[in-house]
Amino acid sequence: MTHALNDRTDTLRELLDRQFNEYTDQLTELTLHTRQPDHGGHDPDTLRRLIEAARQGVADSAQALKRMSEGTYGVCERCGQDIPTARLEIRPSARFCVPCQQRR
Repeated sequence: MTHALNDRTDTLRELLDRQFNEYTDQLTELTLHTRQPDHGGHDPDTLRRLIEAARQGVADSAQALKRMSEGTYGVCERCGQDIPTARLEIRPSARFCVPCQQRR
C-alpha cells in the first residue's frame, strides 16, 4: 500500500463500510418486494436486475474490506502495481488499475 493510500485508508474504509450497509439495506428491501403481489412497483425483470446489482455491490464492498484486512488493498490483482488513490476514491472496491481494467 502506498503512503498516499495509507493516509486515506480510514476514509476509504468508512466509505466501503457505508456502501456495504447501503447495498445490504437495498438488497433487503428488494427481496421484500419480491414477496409482494405488485413486486413493490417493479416488473419482475427489473427487480431481478436490481437485486443482482445490490448483491454485486455487497460482494464488491466485502471483498475490498477483506483486501484491506489482508494488506492487499490498493494493489492491482492483474499486474501487481498500486492502484492510484484517486481511482480508489472514485471506486473504492476497484480490484484493477485503469489499464488492466480496460484490457478486461
